[in-house]
Amino acid sequence: MQEIGIGLVGGGYMGKAHAVAYAAVGAVFNTPLRPRLEMVTASSPESSERYCAAFGFARAAPDWQTLVADPKVEAVVIASPQATHRQISEAAFALGKPVFCEKPLGASLSDAQAMVAAAESAGLPNMVGFNYIRTPATQFVRQLLTDRAIGDLTWFRGEHTEDFLADPTIPANWRCHGRANGCMGDLAPHMVNCALALMGDITELSARVETLHPVRPGADGPTPVDNDDHGQMMVRFASGVMGHLYFSRAATGRKMGYAYEIHGTKGAIRFDQEDQNAVWLYRADGPDAQRGYTKILTGPAHPDYLPFCQGPGHGTGYQDQIIIEARDFLHAIHSGQRVWPTFRDGLAVAQVIETAFASATDGRWHSVPLG
Repeated sequence: MQEIGIGLVGGGYMGKAHAVAYAAVGAVFNTPLRPRLEMVTASSPESSERYCAAFGFARAAPDWQTLVADPKVEAVVIASPQATHRQISEAAFALGKPVFCEKPLGASLSDAQAMVAAAESAGLPNMVGFNYIRTPATQFVRQLLTDRAIGDLTWFRGEHTEDFLADPTIPANWRCHGRANGCMGDLAPHMVNCALALMGDITELSARVETLHPVRPGADGPTPVDNDDHGQMMVRFASGVMGHLYFSRAATGRKMGYAYEIHGTKGAIRFDQEDQNAVWLYRADGPDAQRGYTKILTGPAHPDYLPFCQGPGHGTGYQDQIIIEARDFLHAIHSGQRVWPTFRDGLAVAQVIETAFASATDGRWHSVPLG
């Protein structure tokens, strides 16, 4: 088996998830390319050393520049703040190293465009981290739609709702400053990616974006919040189907509300990430008295489930989504094949988000640039 040295930029919430994923992916999927946890860096040399010891990396780097330049780092995983994504990825591509970047692709549309240009100019494997789309349940839904199990699609409703800033007395933190850290920059990309994956391109939209709690407590008194708490879009897909998307970080009671509902001429589908191992399927056939939603528990018959567990209904979890991502990135590197979602797919999400802000500003319907 061939080894590849992994360099991880960022050691926090997502950094740990990626470290665990690359430590486990070879055993879970028996990948022909086996990752070696070579180097990690974080916001300071001290935190880099701490994460190195905690996650089992061979070495710590004092900064991302040192990590990217190190010859034993053969692929780079970016799990640092959005504002750093462009610089790190451009530097890695310039040195011939594949890059996996957490979502959103960049801190702005121009960042995302530049990152796609760098990736495609280098001709190197590149992927963006939309993990929720990889649950066995949602992969199964994609199969159902491909097989036209619910007929012609007629409607899509999606949401990504959480409540970590629902309480107006929660003090202001980094999430409350900068457009990239608002709900439209943080949560919305996941559901936009989901809508594009399940329904195809969004061609036009009308959006509203709001700050629910414009002032929060701070160390020096009341602190203005300069980004958004929630937003919504009415959308039209290239197929002609209508849809509605809603995103909120202030949805009281919602913890991981990545959920969608799809209607078709022959049935319907429901999914909620808070119950991530179940798909609700309605088929419009048989006697009326016997029709109803069927709860399908994921198991070995569903995509990417069996490598984790042989028991149906036992379930997979959040960390498993990141392990599936790691498998996909290693496959892209080993095979030389393009594996979805690439940086260009991340750019498609960024274009929808940018169009939503434009619509929210002038109150009009806007066409979404494609390609």
